[in-house]
Amino acid sequence: MICTPGSTTRRRAAHVLLVAGVVACGTTAPLPSTTPAPAPSPLASRRSAVDACSRGDETRWAGCVLATLTVRQKAAQMVWPTSLGDYTAADAPSWRRFTQYVTDDEIGGLTMSVGSPTEIAAKLNALQRLSVVPLLVGADLEFGAGYRARGGYILPGMIDLGGAVVFPPEMAIGATRDSALAYEQGRVTAIEGRALGIHIVYGPILDVNNNPANPVINTRSFGEDPALDAKLGAALIRGIQENGMIATGKHFPGHGDTGVNSHLALPVVNASRARLDSVEFVPFRAAIGAGVGAMMTFHGSMPALDSTGVPGTLSRPVLQGVLRDALGFRGVVISDAMDMRGVLDQFGAVEATKRAVAAGADVLIQPLDVRATIDAVVAGVSEGRYPESRLDDAVRRILEMKRRVGLHRHATVDIEAVRTIVGDSAHAATATAAAIRSITLVRDSLHAVPMTGLKAGARVLSVTVAPRTDLAAGVAFNSELRRTVPGLVTVVVAPEDSLGIAALMRAADSSDAVIVSSYIAHNWQATTVAAPRAIGDLVRALVKRGKPPVVISFGNPYLLQQVPDAPAYMVAWGGFPVSQRAAAWALQGETPIGGLLPISIPPLASFGAGIARPASSSRAQR
Repeated sequence: MICTPGSTTRRRAAHVLLVAGVVACGTTAPLPSTTPAPAPSPLASRRSAVDACSRGDETRWAGCVLATLTVRQKAAQMVWPTSLGDYTAADAPSWRRFTQYVTDDEIGGLTMSVGSPTEIAAKLNALQRLSVVPLLVGADLEFGAGYRARGGYILPGMIDLGGAVVFPPEMAIGATRDSALAYEQGRVTAIEGRALGIHIVYGPILDVNNNPANPVINTRSFGEDPALDAKLGAALIRGIQENGMIATGKHFPGHGDTGVNSHLALPVVNASRARLDSVEFVPFRAAIGAGVGAMMTFHGSMPALDSTGVPGTLSRPVLQGVLRDALGFRGVVISDAMDMRGVLDQFGAVEATKRAVAAGADVLIQPLDVRATIDAVVAGVSEGRYPESRLDDAVRRILEMKRRVGLHRHATVDIEAVRTIVGDSAHAATATAAAIRSITLVRDSLHAVPMTGLKAGARVLSVTVAPRTDLAAGVAFNSELRRTVPGLVTVVVAPEDSLGIAALMRAADSSDAVIVSSYIAHNWQATTVAAPRAIGDLVRALVKRGKPPVVISFGNPYLLQQVPDAPAYMVAWGGFPVSQRAAAWALQGETPIGGLLPISIPPLASFGAGIARPASSSRAQR
């Protein structure tokens, strides 16, 4: 067809059609352009390649995506920074920085820290939408999703903003001896964690806590008995992984027998290989038998495994020789946080990174500098420290884990569903049952527990010893006590202060009973879990005054070593509200007491100690 200026065809045409090289006339058609269409951006091309992998054979997804990655992109898959779950505006520097990690550096995953449930889910959805390859998200959900996903408190009214369900610490589960409870904790954690957009639980803690002076493991462990730890750890792993998340056994090859905090310095475990085989390795073998998907490394030295003195995270004899070759682990090896002094003090961040990768770590979490860490992983290849195939092996395992949790199909979560799943009352009831059953009465020479013999209108003094930063210490406990003890008098003292023994003695003199509760516990900065000497002085003074207290540990269970004069000693294992309420109910006789020590408290109490008390017949059991 030939167009002329006055042709009817030209006047009636609405547009230009290019079909088999023939031009149809149109009044508004421009002349064919000789400029080629703009090439797709590199990001668009990357998305197209990864999308193509998702449309292909599902079993080949990991290999397909791996083939699209450059060396630096492979390195980035192995580097996972930490993000708070706080609200951040779109132009906030912290948000811009993290989105650059995702879009420019193409990190493979991240560790989610504390925040409210809905904000965590919303933030992770936003990051997933930005990422070309879906992000794997891990979190320290050691004691349930609520260990990270809670809204906190509003002062001065101490308004609890709520959140996901928190379980008592692992040692509390150890006190119950119940693997079914351990499984249920894993199940609830997985259901709530996945609803938030988290895929990996950095737990359970499989360290055998056979050192009472351990300042950082303590109640995070199931206890000191390897067989009990193995049984409960395997059950918790099954609960997590049969309900959609990946479990992580930690801290291999064992952080229990040390008095040094690896956040602050390098711990050394001077145990023989035979002892390690018969004690430390037992829970890890059970975890591998249960199919645990990931293992987290120990930033500590074990000379029996590596005579060079390097921490396990940086030791090929430990990670390859023992974990993979001897124990047969085939999952993902995740480093402990790479900003801890246990790995930084000897080598610095860059060298520690290269050594960790060479040793066999697949994922490096919480680095000091994200881009410098990625560059260090790449430099390790160019320097001949390890071949590119070392990165291929690590990234293939990471990608396969992403496929395992379904990220190749759908990476975001339903925000509207969060409130119907997270913090569900049935989930909370499971945590409450665990807390009730964990309460352990170690000593009661005067039969003071339960405190049901007090006359009507009795005056009870409740002394709470806690760090100033522990705003929730004693709040739930004292609130529950007030239901049956209207004359409750409460005093809160910080361990860094003088306890004011003289003033407390005056208050005790006018009281019918005294309770001393300690919330001194392990934490990331602790060099010791010992309570201030003033607590022991207070208990001794009360006993001499004829006001023997009931001492309750909501933190370090070895506190009895510092208050050996206490005639009544009860362990509630943790300061979370669920454990505070359970302790108050037990003290009032509303629930039975039946926990058994999963540790010994030398020389005062042996493993398995525990005094049973039935619930009071005059009160309905919860």
